[in-house]
Amino acid sequence: MEGDNIVKKQDTNIDTEDNKEGIQSLSKRQQKKLLKQQKWEDERELRKEKRKKRKDQRRQQRQTQLHQEDNNNEDHRARKRPRRDVTPSSLRLVVDCSFDDLMLIKDVHKLHKQIQRCYAENRRALCPVQDITIKSEHYSDVVAKEELVYLTSDSPNVLTELDPTKAYVIGGLVDHNHHKGITFERAKVQGIDHAQLPLSNFVQMKSRKVLAVNHVFEIILAFLEKGSWAEAFFSVLPPRKGATAFEQKGEEEGERANQEEEQDGESDNEI
Repeated sequence: MEGDNIVKKQDTNIDTEDNKEGIQSLSKRQQKKLLKQQKWEDERELRKEKRKKRKDQRRQQRQTQLHQEDNNNEDHRARKRPRRDVTPSSLRLVVDCSFDDLMLIKDVHKLHKQIQRCYAENRRALCPVQDITIKSEHYSDVVAKEELVYLTSDSPNVLTELDPTKAYVIGGLVDHNHHKGITFERAKVQGIDHAQLPLSNFVQMKSRKVLAVNHVFEIILAFLEKGSWAEAFFSVLPPRKGATAFEQKGEEEGERANQEEEQDGESDNEI
């Protein structure tokens, strides 16, 4: 056995010497390539360790990021205004969408967007009206005629309260005042009640008192929540309308101001 060991050791020495001679017999470029390959093999375990370390670092970064996002979400939820209890109203609002033949295509698209806004605002409201549904039938075939009230700016009747047993109709018309008085005439022809919002009781406006469908919808939602027409108007009316409050305070004084305007022949009832 000792003889065998001696032979093996001698063989190893021979191989090493042969390798050296073999390397020396190579060109410099080949030697460089061979040494590079040998270094690559020698550092295999080191590279494996580095990859594992990078993987652990990425996993730790993801966990840290998720933890930060959770904290941010908690902070956001904490900053949000506590939601008060929702109190649904039995009041119904109807948008009369039978005016398509009187509108340009672009105005029909505007009406669609206004109705979408109504739907979104009703979902967020603290006192939402009845669920919004789309009916192909005429509203007078869906709701009893005695329960309908058409909201039209030309009506001589001014709302002071909202009757929760009624269904208030909003004219779905975007016509830039090309068909003035058409909703009032339609209400009279159909023999249903009509009224206008008490805008002139509380608000002075630079522009004409004609509001979009979603503005009328939002004003009613705001009144159901706040119980004040003045607060409802000023929380919804867009700044471009140039709305300002009367100097008088309170709903009774606002009504008195409106009566004085009517006596002077200057009342403007566009909504």
